[in-house]
Amino acid sequence: MKVIATSLPDVKIIEPRVFEDPRGFFYESFNARNFTEHVDPTVQFVQDNHSKSAKGVLRGLHYQILHPQGKLVRVVHGEVFDVAVDIRRSSPTFGQWTGVVLSAANKRQLWVPPGFAHGFYVTSESAEFLYKTTDYWYQEHERSLLWNDPSLGIEWPLDGAAPQVAAKDVAGRVLADAEVFA
Repeated sequence: MKVIATSLPDVKIIEPRVFEDPRGFFYESFNARNFTEHVDPTVQFVQDNHSKSAKGVLRGLHYQILHPQGKLVRVVHGEVFDVAVDIRRSSPTFGQWTGVVLSAANKRQLWVPPGFAHGFYVTSESAEFLYKTTDYWYQEHERSLLWNDPSLGIEWPLDGAAPQVAAKDVAGRVLADAEVFA
């Protein structure tokens, strides 16, 4: 696998080694030994999630204030614009974001460590999104940053259309009012 830096040093793009021929392709989507050696030696995943979303759906920006989750995310059908926002107040990149296109075609994954808010916007007709997490989901600890907080300045590829956003995400807080990490 190839690990690629993003504008946020702790967030990594992971490109698997893909073996393709006329029959199709094969790749290891996760290898604990390689992940530990090349990305983060402290990570243990406890939960796998799978979501499907229609074009124009925006999910996020989510995080858990207690039981923070690291997420290893990928797309197995379609394409999304995936975003991570550093919400660790002590970090030199606090309040900064990075975005990357993840798709079934490019087979890229994104490592979003604990301490970051995460979200994505579906740019294809639909997308299936898989992610591994380092802690379990606790509804009472889930928080949302407002996806269009002007102070973040995220450049979502909306093409002039309003995204489809869940009620909890419409009610997300701007970074200045949000609970964040120390």
